[in-house]
Amino acid sequence: MSPGPRALIAEDEPLLAAALAAELAACWPGLALLPPAPDGAAALAAALAHRPDVCFLDIRMPRLDGLAAAHAIIEDWPHDVPPPLMVFVTAHDEYALRAFEAQALDYLLKPVEQGRLAACVARLIRQLGDRREPAAALNNVVAQLRAVPAPAGVGAPRLHVIRAQAGEVVHLVPVEEVLYFAAADKYLRVVTAEREHLIRLSLRDLLPRLDPQRFWQVHRGLVVQARHILAARREETGRVLLTLRGRPETLVASRMFAHLFRGM
Repeated sequence: MSPGPRALIAEDEPLLAAALAAELAACWPGLALLPPAPDGAAALAAALAHRPDVCFLDIRMPRLDGLAAAHAIIEDWPHDVPPPLMVFVTAHDEYALRAFEAQALDYLLKPVEQGRLAACVARLIRQLGDRREPAAALNNVVAQLRAVPAPAGVGAPRLHVIRAQAGEVVHLVPVEEVLYFAAADKYLRVVTAEREHLIRLSLRDLLPRLDPQRFWQVHRGLVVQARHILAARREETGRVLLTLRGRPETLVASRMFAHLFRGM
């Protein structure tokens, strides 16, 4: 007899996580709950370690928000395993509701109403019983998540020079010369054809200051200047291997960004 479905709740407010767990236990007795994740980064680690069938992700969480956590989970999800069904939990947010409804992504409003949760659970049970082939299911989730636009933010001034400090020396690196930026713990690697620098800046803070036509995010932790990409080779897993001009290493674009490398 196969085990019942398992779910992960990601919520940074313990009382709300406990309340949702109790309501799920009442309306979905066969569901097993994993220990709740207190933020998006913990949700990513737990999802990849335990492979739940359903993820209930709070939209506003520290470290990674719910949508970013969903992207990260799907980026690293094994291509031969059906991906989890995603349910986003949000306070009343018109942007989020329109975005999720447009892509048929399920959501719950805080405070969660029993009738709405019961309808959500019924839909999830139907979807779990009608799971398609893993690769097709994964492609479907990728398309849904990728089509949800990021909320419009305040325009940030374009960055033209990177100030990278090494000891007592500050190197001024023209952005034009950067081949790629890669996240590395609390730092960001700034890589040119000649050398590499470390700066204390998050990729999230950097992205709004780059020209998106020139700098492409190809992974949650990697941004590449498009004109330096020499070739892109797609793997069966959905990832794309990138070769750059002037660098020996191969970079990996995740399946969330593989659409950037389709032929014209």
